[in-house]
Amino acid sequence: MVRFSVTRKPTAPIDGQKPGTSGLRKKVKVFIQPNYLENFVQATFNALTAEKVRGATLVVSGDGRYYSKDAIQIIIKMAAANGVRRIWVGQNGLLSTPAVSAVIRERVGVDGSRSSGAFILTASHNPGGPNEDFGIKYNMENGGPAPEGITDKIYENTQSIKEYLISEDLPNVDISAIGVSSFGGPEGQFDVEVFDSASDYVKLMKSIFDFESIRKLLSSPKFSFCYDALHGVAGAYAKRIFVEELSAQESSLLNCVPKEDFGGGHPDPNLTYAKELVARMGLGKSSSGQEPPEFGAAADGDADRNMVLGKRFFVTPSDSVAIIAANAVEAIPYFSGGLKGVARSMPTSAALDVVAKNLNLKFFEVPTGWKFFGNLMDAGMCSVCGEESFGTGSDHIREKDGIWAVLAWLSILAYKNKANLDSGKLVTVEDIVRQHWATYGRHYYTRYDYEVLVLVFFIGIQCRMIKGVRSDVSKVVHGDEFEYKDPVDGSISKHQGIRYLFEDGSRLVFRLSGTGSEGATIRLYIEQYEKDPSKTGRDSQEALAPLVEVALKLSKMQEFTGRSAPTVIT
Repeated sequence: MVRFSVTRKPTAPIDGQKPGTSGLRKKVKVFIQPNYLENFVQATFNALTAEKVRGATLVVSGDGRYYSKDAIQIIIKMAAANGVRRIWVGQNGLLSTPAVSAVIRERVGVDGSRSSGAFILTASHNPGGPNEDFGIKYNMENGGPAPEGITDKIYENTQSIKEYLISEDLPNVDISAIGVSSFGGPEGQFDVEVFDSASDYVKLMKSIFDFESIRKLLSSPKFSFCYDALHGVAGAYAKRIFVEELSAQESSLLNCVPKEDFGGGHPDPNLTYAKELVARMGLGKSSSGQEPPEFGAAADGDADRNMVLGKRFFVTPSDSVAIIAANAVEAIPYFSGGLKGVARSMPTSAALDVVAKNLNLKFFEVPTGWKFFGNLMDAGMCSVCGEESFGTGSDHIREKDGIWAVLAWLSILAYKNKANLDSGKLVTVEDIVRQHWATYGRHYYTRYDYEVLVLVFFIGIQCRMIKGVRSDVSKVVHGDEFEYKDPVDGSISKHQGIRYLFEDGSRLVFRLSGTGSEGATIRLYIEQYEKDPSKTGRDSQEALAPLVEVALKLSKMQEFTGRSAPTVIT
């Protein structure tokens, strides 16, 4: 057995290591600076305390973006030096963020061990490559992101760090080959187990959904399907689940080979960046002449986000979570006993609120950040949740889950079409959405993103001023800066965005995004509620035009950002 020693390396604090809502994200050129990654990892070990680190089993994997393989070897060496007993690595360093959560919660190692946490190497939907983004975050024993108490402690530690521990003489581990590598150190044996990236996650999905009913749908000549992984880690799961388990055609998979630079693309599943899928689904600017598939979906870099499309039809993430919640008990076996409650992030449209009210479900509005949903789930208060930024999930894990959302939609389609596959008209994605609007009303919704390198932004909207801009908008009944008191642990999260709530259920929301690697993004959310069934089929931009004009004039967005138009409109 190869033996290793522990070295204490002197270091000094490096500015800017404050984790955002999803960990620490910076350009690769920042992460490869001497001691940058090492400082953050040691600060994390110190925040967890020696009692939780020594003898522990930790997962280290990610979305496979550039610098991941180097970072994995560094973290393995530091884990050994800090007294960790074993490290689990997905083959080739690949594990989707939802799969990491599942592995922490469900996997049992070859020696009966269970994991108590994970370093996830991802910058989610941000681009990858030598000149692009890298990221790291820590997930806890419940499978969810570290709470603010831990991330605040990590940041505090980065500001005072004097040394880090590393086993420099520990040889690099071959993470391409499944198996266990054992080493001997000052505190005894240290193991690194490389395991199949997909098996545990596939097993969990099969325990949640009726794969046989989905297989019948995907095998029907009436139904066609397309899935785009955008060269992210979802590609490591797509063939196993959709082709091998559910009998979809392999030709239905797009960009499903994971790449360090995501094929030079932007792995963000929206109408702007998933160009190939959007074109195939008949939503592009030019027509290919081919009939689009009935169903399409895309994933982001680490496979926790999703976009759902029907034939020539886009499903907003806010509608998606509401529709899943409305149909879950009937269509998904995991929820057959009923939903414990539902939740959404504050900027997400209120479509889910209406479903909760109609179905008499507990409902929660939380700040942006999946850890807030996790607290509710750990307390048994929430089953289904979602956010407007293409994140949807449930209490099967403690992260949003892109493939889960796709399987949920396929389950709803299978349920609605169980009598139609042999004869009769297929119930389509568009049919399901329009029927939902007819039942619950429609929340017209858009998001404007303004990227700024220097933040000089102030919202001075007076509620009484709004009628002065457009007399045809509803009356403002409430305006505030959103603050959340967690019903489980009593913690308070302040400064979560500025809200204006209108008498007819419409909303304006302004908030800063916490997911970029540099600069800042101001996000403006505009939502118009319409419950008249005769008016739920309007074009979104037309329906939202009065509120858009109000928001832009009163916020003086162009003046403050120096931009005449948003960077992205969703």
